[in-house]
Amino acid sequence: MLLPKNLRVGYVVKRYPRYSETFIVNEILQHEEAGLPIDIFALRPVLESHFQDVLAAVRAPVSYIPDKVSKATSLWEAINAARRGLPDFWTALDELGDIDAEDLLQAIDLALRARERGVTHFHAHFGTVAATVTRLAARFARIPYTLTLHAKDIYHVSVDPARMREKLRDAACVMTVTDYNQRYLAAAYEHAAPKIIRLYNGLNLERFNFRPPTRTGREILAVGRLVEKKGFDVLIDACGILRDRGIAFSCRIVGEGVERATLSARIGQLNLGAKVRLVGPQPHAELIETFREAAVVAAPCVIGADGDRDGLPTVLLEAMALGIPCVATDVTGIPELVRDGDTGLCVPQRDPRALADALERLLDDTDLGIDLAARARCVIEQDFDIRRNAAQLREWFAAAHETTAGQREDA
Repeated sequence: MLLPKNLRVGYVVKRYPRYSETFIVNEILQHEEAGLPIDIFALRPVLESHFQDVLAAVRAPVSYIPDKVSKATSLWEAINAARRGLPDFWTALDELGDIDAEDLLQAIDLALRARERGVTHFHAHFGTVAATVTRLAARFARIPYTLTLHAKDIYHVSVDPARMREKLRDAACVMTVTDYNQRYLAAAYEHAAPKIIRLYNGLNLERFNFRPPTRTGREILAVGRLVEKKGFDVLIDACGILRDRGIAFSCRIVGEGVERATLSARIGQLNLGAKVRLVGPQPHAELIETFREAAVVAAPCVIGADGDRDGLPTVLLEAMALGIPCVATDVTGIPELVRDGDTGLCVPQRDPRALADALERLLDDTDLGIDLAARARCVIEQDFDIRRNAAQLREWFAAAHETTAGQREDA
């Protein structure tokens, strides 16, 4: 596809970089490879100390938008700058209604930077503060925006349906990462249903060479933040069941998070210290080798008490691309990828016995793992190739850009 000559996209995220959001980096890298100029705007400071090695390949400049109103005059200074630099600012401000002061400050800053750099389109990942500020900034800068919604930003108890309705209404196009999400959003926000499209996150498959599972090794691998929705407490319980059955195995959990102490205590209570290890986060290059050492990857995701859940964990995409058999739960869009008995084994959430049964099957039946892994790789190549999926996203950027340009000519 030939991109419009002056198309320049500003990616808006809450924090950049984040260890768990490699899907955003993968997307940006593909746009850059296709020749699309990108700017990255982050609305909050970086909190993490471990990052993925692929970040080094990103060429886009990163701007951190101040997120605090330090004094009353700073907001008035921003409004005066907007009055001078953003045409029709007062009309836009009146149309947008009630706005939080910090959101307004960031939106003005974002809009001014976008105009200065020639950004002609915004794309926000997640429907939370990134979408809130992007919606305002897009109106101030008089450019279109698109959104990608994931899971927490859809289902968490903190989601305000009225605010979400505004974000979806004003977006040129809304992507979400599973069919499950698309159906939910279309039903919950009927006014925006025609513009809500499923687009899977993708992988650069050149980085994930497929190898059939080997007949050696007994390690169960789990990767993710140590938070409730990952279900690692259920995995630990399942490991206790496997140990009691006399099954030979080891389990490695890669990641960091607020539940580390709780999970460590559970390992101790079940006397699983010799079987289950919490090893902390790993750089992505090391993680690929860790995948290859595993006999099976477990993603025992659950729906949290606050409604938080995974959409479609990247760890499953990566494991299946590499050829590692997977066991996962039937949460949100996961069964779209882990099709029980076809591309993996899928079990009910919060059921340690069912999880233990599935893990035992794959530990003991290498032929089953080989068959599942081969079919899983085919699905990854068909639906999760980042080159194809990012190209589709650029088409939607271009369509929004051209529609807005046509509207300006008609005005």
